[in-house]
Amino acid sequence: MIDPAGATLVEAAGALVRGELSSEELTRDCLARAHRLNPALNCFLRIEDEAALAAARRADAARAAGRPLGVLHGVPLAVKDMFYDAARETSSGSAIRRGFVGTTTAATLERLKLAGAVVLGALNMTEFALGPTGHNPFYGACHNPWNPAHIAGGSSSGSGAAVAARIVYGALGSDTGGSIRLPAAANGILGLKPTYGRVPRSGAMPLSWSIDHVGPLARTAPDLARLLGVLAGHDPGDPTASRRPVPDYEAALGAGVAGLRLGIPGNFFLDDVEPAIAALVEDALAVLERAGARRVAVTVPAAEHLTELGRTVVYTEAAALHGHWLRTRPEDYSPQVRARVATGVAIPAAAYAEALQLRALLLREFCTEVFSACDVLVTPALAIEVPTLAATDVGGSASMWTTIARLLKCVAPFNYLGVPALSVPVGFAPGGLPAALQLIGRPFAEGRLLGVAAAYQRATDWHERRPPLG
Repeated sequence: MIDPAGATLVEAAGALVRGELSSEELTRDCLARAHRLNPALNCFLRIEDEAALAAARRADAARAAGRPLGVLHGVPLAVKDMFYDAARETSSGSAIRRGFVGTTTAATLERLKLAGAVVLGALNMTEFALGPTGHNPFYGACHNPWNPAHIAGGSSSGSGAAVAARIVYGALGSDTGGSIRLPAAANGILGLKPTYGRVPRSGAMPLSWSIDHVGPLARTAPDLARLLGVLAGHDPGDPTASRRPVPDYEAALGAGVAGLRLGIPGNFFLDDVEPAIAALVEDALAVLERAGARRVAVTVPAAEHLTELGRTVVYTEAAALHGHWLRTRPEDYSPQVRARVATGVAIPAAAYAEALQLRALLLREFCTEVFSACDVLVTPALAIEVPTLAATDVGGSASMWTTIARLLKCVAPFNYLGVPALSVPVGFAPGGLPAALQLIGRPFAEGRLLGVAAAYQRATDWHERRPPLG
């Protein structure tokens, strides 16, 4: 019999298949943890007991009837509160969308349900997915289960905290500037920003249609591989969704890293990394080297310009999407989100067009120069120790931009390029909060990144550590 609080997603799914417990039993256990921990973490905006238990009973009935079952059948998950569901409210973490119910259901949420997942409820997030800390003036800040005085990261804050606290076995998030990878890093779990277009975005609240990504968060590489296999693939509702076939991500997890070249950037990404974080990343690289990988030096072209080019695109598109509300309901935004979205109004059309035009050129240059020298690029995910909520509660003040830049430095460049990037926990800084490295690959190389993460997790046990609030 498994320990539901200690089991991984794949282990829980296996226990359900073997009949060791029912989905209703597993769901009740997760709901009990949700109600016990949410007052301290504030990771859920809504815990939907009745709907979750009804779904669990349907899953058990389908299993008893011998009907075909999906790979997530009966497994409790949760979703960031920005994926529209025709059956429930989706607030997008905002006052403006409070009470909003979509007319359709997001493609990714539909895919999770078709695979048999039981959705426990809606997870907290930064207002309109625009913020790296997890502060939310309308619904309250999300807290880190390793130390609730610290941030859970943003904007998928509830997704990171709920998975780390063992409330759910995986979660759905979005990433426009690091919003999956930062919460994963801050909470000591894995988070994957897939290649742009690998996972469809139809029915997900948009922030920047050229740069938004949707992806999963989970505790282990096999868990993440299973979730990605369900989420990925073409969707006619999203014209940017790739038609490329979806590989078997789980089958590639055992390949190992023997002979793999790990690219260590000599420019930008390792500048100003706090010593404790640098030491943990170095230890992780040593683990991978002992497993057969080797490190090589690389230079990332135009590294110092990628984030600013991405900001130009994001803020311009966000201003277009929010223009009506900015004019008619400015008081219903928090000061920080209002200030950031309004920045896009002042960006010249020529600058926006140039940033879009340069994207393909810089992506080609990046892939040619970096991946001719290495197979996987490695950087820290977060260059600083996880800060406190108090230290990052800057609102719309002048220090807002500095705070955001420090948190996004290593992750935001890869949103602009649209390449896959994965945050992997690599231990704990002196203050007791998690640290993480980031693996970056060629477009559609998610399988390789997951294979490296799996090799690292086979050699370490950081992912097995349980937070005090868990």
